[in-house]
Amino acid sequence: MTLDFDETGNSSKPKHPEGTMSDADILNLTDGKDAAARLFEAAETFTKVKAGLGAVIFGQDEVIEQTLITLLAGGHGLLIGVPGLAKTKLVESLGIVLGLDTSRIQFTPDLMPTDITGSEVMEECAGGSRAFRFIRGPVFTELLMADEINRASPRTQSALLQAMQEKHVTVAGVRHDLPNPFHVLATQNPLEQEGTYPLPEAQLDRFLLQIDVDYPGLEAERRMLLATTMGEETRATRVCGPEQLVEAQALVRRVPVGEKVMESILKLVRAARPGSGGADAAIIEEGAIAWGPGPRASQALILAVRARALLEGRFAPSTDDVVALAGPVLRHRMALSFTARAEGLTTASVIERLCQGLL
Repeated sequence: MTLDFDETGNSSKPKHPEGTMSDADILNLTDGKDAAARLFEAAETFTKVKAGLGAVIFGQDEVIEQTLITLLAGGHGLLIGVPGLAKTKLVESLGIVLGLDTSRIQFTPDLMPTDITGSEVMEECAGGSRAFRFIRGPVFTELLMADEINRASPRTQSALLQAMQEKHVTVAGVRHDLPNPFHVLATQNPLEQEGTYPLPEAQLDRFLLQIDVDYPGLEAERRMLLATTMGEETRATRVCGPEQLVEAQALVRRVPVGEKVMESILKLVRAARPGSGGADAAIIEEGAIAWGPGPRASQALILAVRARALLEGRFAPSTDDVVALAGPVLRHRMALSFTARAEGLTTASVIERLCQGLL
């Protein structure tokens, strides 16, 4: 069975919210109707999750959506914004709404790798013998908040590299597996540079999305003031558990992607690479891009567009999803040349220009 996609990459088959035969066709899965029903159920569940977060986090709908996309795609997120924009509260509320075990690490210059992974201690047994016992660190959790991650030294930051990519840590030559699911949501202040250590490119690439947190709108801030200063602040409540999150992550990886969408992803990522055959000629000629995204960006983008489609109750992603998520996926995986920055170009403007070729 094959799927027909229109010029935007959407399935040409109509969507039927009632759960009829075409849902199984769109999913293109062997278990047909059951798979469609599970996808409908997942979409409804995470719509409630999104609404639950929106009730306590005001004016950050796009941030909430991108954070949920990160988790549904099975990845990690980097939240960047000035202080006071509810980044910490968002992570705490996510743990409550999704029913996840959470830990928080406040990154500081004196933080050591063992403060994250854990360490071995010598214990004396009842018979007088001695043995080492491993005491787990805060990384052994389902949702880890790495607060102000750029304040720790590179040595300490590297302690998260293996955990984020391999889902386990190695201490004294012994492997210790992390829970499933395991996600890292790190925060970073873009203003303060004193006493900070920029994240290396290898670690930035481990983050599925870079989520920029901006100021809330006027009405959202008005609602926030009333809700948080009148003694009747809304509290987050549990909507689902880690089992539902893991099941939704499996469904995301089985959502079909049309040929048009696949080509758009490849075209976009390769266009951001200087020296690549698919590079954007005008931008490369101007020397705007110093280095571009690797294949992990393509993997992140294809997972993210699938997750966005599921979150919005659709059963196939479109090129609109690619354009919407191009910024969060690419902006921390590429850098502009000195000349481009001197001329006032930004990573966002270059990505927007690259996306124009997809429309």
